[in-house]
Amino acid sequence: MPVDHYENFPVASWVLPRALRRPIEVIYAFARTADDLADEGDRAPAQRLAALQAFREELVRIAGREPARTPLFRDLASVIDTHRLPLAPFHDLLDAFTQDVTCTRYADFAQVLDYCRRSANPVGRLLLHLYGRAEPGSLARSDSICTALQLVNFLQDVARDWTIGRVYLAQDELRAAGIDESQIAQGRVDDRWSGFMHAQAERAAGMLVRGAPLARELPGRAGLELRLVVAGGLRIARRVQAVRGDVFRRRPVLGWRDWMAVAARAAWYPPATAAEVAR
Repeated sequence: MPVDHYENFPVASWVLPRALRRPIEVIYAFARTADDLADEGDRAPAQRLAALQAFREELVRIAGREPARTPLFRDLASVIDTHRLPLAPFHDLLDAFTQDVTCTRYADFAQVLDYCRRSANPVGRLLLHLYGRAEPGSLARSDSICTALQLVNFLQDVARDWTIGRVYLAQDELRAAGIDESQIAQGRVDDRWSGFMHAQAERAAGMLVRGAPLARELPGRAGLELRLVVAGGLRIARRVQAVRGDVFRRRPVLGWRDWMAVAARAAWYPPATAAEVAR
């Protein structure tokens, strides 16, 4: 689908079965719009929270089968009803976006993972419901992939997040590496920072690899789409390591040559290992 934001990974791409593209576009529109309410523009925090609360109220209306008030939620209500989607993942997304307004630091990795559980994992879970494959094992593998992609995004966006007052890196891990926030503010890359970022990328890559079997379990185009996403995430993780964590001056992104390589890898698809990603 056409999107107004840079996205590393395909969104309702032509690879997916045609019947699922529109539902995924609508889910993306909900998530993207809600995320923008938390992040974009110059609204005061209270205004952001009020806007997100209005989204919650629309979900309550959908649950009660009351008419939606906006085109976005009319479309969402139709998708939820047609595909029998659970409402909990949508509420989880709103909880995460609300947390973006109220929380700017994470004490430890457990807190980061809890944020990912609500900010990223719900999207994968909704897709599995669309595919009719929401079994416990598939959901767990999807969670691993989605959390890993969120972690990779945090690494890419260290500098951007700093400009809006947020640090998604675990505070205890920064301290253990001998890094304080002045280093992020200065964009200073030294051996400690490079080692820290290498380890962060390695951990995310390992989570991608653990979830990757799901891309072989999903049939046809859905599996190919997920293989593209996993291969793209692994490539970004490798880029973070290749620039020694200097995401301040060389933020890793995927260009068309990268996507050609990713497509070739997704078509062949011997799952990458964390060791391969480190090279």
